[in-house]
Amino acid sequence: MTRAVAVGFSCVDVYENINRWYPTGNGIDWGVHLSRLGISVAVVSAVGKDEYGKKMREVLSKERIDVSQLEETDGDTCRMIMALKNGVDRVHLKEISGVMENYTITEKQFEYASTFDYLHTDLFGGVLGYLKKWHDRGVKIIMDFSTFTKDPEFDCMSIFPNVDYVFFSADGFSIEELKEWMKQIKAVGPQIVTATMGEKGSLSYDGKNFYEMGIVKTDVINTVGAGDSYIAGFTYGIMNGLSISDCMKKGAEISAGVVAKFEPY
Repeated sequence: MTRAVAVGFSCVDVYENINRWYPTGNGIDWGVHLSRLGISVAVVSAVGKDEYGKKMREVLSKERIDVSQLEETDGDTCRMIMALKNGVDRVHLKEISGVMENYTITEKQFEYASTFDYLHTDLFGGVLGYLKKWHDRGVKIIMDFSTFTKDPEFDCMSIFPNVDYVFFSADGFSIEELKEWMKQIKAVGPQIVTATMGEKGSLSYDGKNFYEMGIVKTDVINTVGAGDSYIAGFTYGIMNGLSISDCMKKGAEISAGVVAKFEPY
């Protein structure tokens, strides 16, 4: 059985003005989608010993996600305080970092994550120093770089060699610039590089060919979680031996389902 683990950053999005909240984070969203597709999923992260932390564990357990390594520590669960205006517009009001501020995995969590076939993380999960170790052990690394592939704060060129499947948002790129950048990323090691382009769909590169995929059109209520759901669908395709084009199609299909509702999964 293929097993997947989301490692690093997690939080809850809280909409105080409409009394709604949900567990989230790039890896959390990714994991929920994969679990619903029948993949065995676990999460390695931390929550506070507060009501949000307790409820987060409950919600993820109901999604059949293994939370045995979602550790409870003193402090607040990381929260993003959000607001919904005009019934549609989402506004980020404040971040309460809580236990995520100085989070780093334990040796036990590292070894636990090493037993999985696929591992998802991002730049903010505090685990960049472990990527090479996991990669050397044969764990397939899936990483969401969001809009930060060229941000000097992260030196992504030193990270790419330890990532098997690179995903990032192509905001601010012309198509020529994007293709050239994807070639540079692929040249240092990843198996597949994929850029999401919003309404323009997505673009993947395997070192030989570029593959394009449009979006699945639907009524858009919310774009939060669109990228995470796309990555989940793509990952599911990889796990099942689908072609790159079919992986992209699966990602687009799941993403379309997410943007048509309030929650990110």
